[in-house]
Amino acid sequence: MLADPTRFRIVEALVDGEQAVGDLVRAVDIDQSGVSRHLRILGEAGFVVMRPEGARRLYSLRPEPFQAIDDWVASYRKLWEGRLDRFDAALARKSEERK
Repeated sequence: MLADPTRFRIVEALVDGEQAVGDLVRAVDIDQSGVSRHLRILGEAGFVVMRPEGARRLYSLRPEPFQAIDDWVASYRKLWEGRLDRFDAALARKSEERK
């Protein structure tokens, strides 16, 4: 979902808070129909939510999918940190053996 560069730029633009489509068009520098299409995709995936305000549509990020991504990455972070710590210890032992 976030591998698409335009969607990623939209998400980055929304990090600062709720924005109208016109603001996002200027932020990502593509036409309104393109931004709307990407917002629809992000909305269907649960990454953004739309709030109507009169004739305007305001978009903001939903925290839940980002927390899920963070939780998933954290599980791998623990795995790799352990492996890298063991690798570091092995390199230190080899370095000591050579001295």
